[in-house]
Amino acid sequence: MNYLEFEKPLAEIEGKAEELRALAKTGGGVGVDLTKEAEALDRKAETALRDLYKSLTPWQKCQVARHQDRPHCKDYIEALFAEFTSLAGDRAFADDHAIMGGLARFQDQPVLVIGHEKGNDTRTRIERNFGMARPEGYRKAIRLMDLADRFRLPVITLVDTPGAYPGKGAEERGQAEAIARSTEKCLAIGVPLISIVIGEGGSGGAVAFATANRVAMLEHSVYSVISPEGCASILWKDAEKMREAAEALRLTAQDLQKLGVIDRIIKEPVGGAQRAPKEMIDAVGKALEAMLAELNGKPPEALIRERRQKFIDMGSRGLAA
Repeated sequence: MNYLEFEKPLAEIEGKAEELRALAKTGGGVGVDLTKEAEALDRKAETALRDLYKSLTPWQKCQVARHQDRPHCKDYIEALFAEFTSLAGDRAFADDHAIMGGLARFQDQPVLVIGHEKGNDTRTRIERNFGMARPEGYRKAIRLMDLADRFRLPVITLVDTPGAYPGKGAEERGQAEAIARSTEKCLAIGVPLISIVIGEGGSGGAVAFATANRVAMLEHSVYSVISPEGCASILWKDAEKMREAAEALRLTAQDLQKLGVIDRIIKEPVGGAQRAPKEMIDAVGKALEAMLAELNGKPPEALIRERRQKFIDMGSRGLAA
């Protein structure tokens, strides 16, 4: 288990329980039932874990959302979708490995899936650019959404990115324009569009996939216009003020549901998705099934109209506030 900074007290309890179990196997602890002692520590750890995750601060939620052991886009695709056929390239410049996309079946219904993939070790994280897409990634997504629209396939997007890649080459190739075009395409397609923030939803890089009929977030995921560190650097000229920035950004799923930015929160296992990936993936599958059932059968005009109105209303509430 990779423990986060605020989980250190929990790490000590669970570590001690493991030590006692290892000692019991070697026959140590004469006159003491080490197994029972370990079980008592397990119960203490479980209580501590529940208490800890009941009252996470926004900054702690950011840390959980970024946890390296959370299931990523590739994990959800492999577990929830059958016959996934990856489609590559933007037909203009290159294939962006930060973006996965392709045709698949969800519970025997043909769909198109697009998502950010961060990678799960050093090699794949570098290959996937840590989930930060370049312009060709968004142009690939636009091409795939056009394909889905042509063949009347629901589109499912899995959002997990710190933000679009801010490198010189990406800017030269029109990063802002590509993000804007992807957002525009989300608003234009006449098929159900469902987006789930499975980790980080960072800036326009997330909005480009999440301008959807239904937007859901995992309980401890985050979604904001900028990272807390970036916000702190701009406002206070000090990235160490990220805790204050996280509070001010209102980036938690709970805050965003109250603000009407998202439609649904998908509950995570106790201790976060990283502690029970299979349980988390199953919960996402059930939520996806429910959201598809709400949208299937609606005519294209209604889907487009409702989607556009949803975001117009969001802007109106912001102006009123």
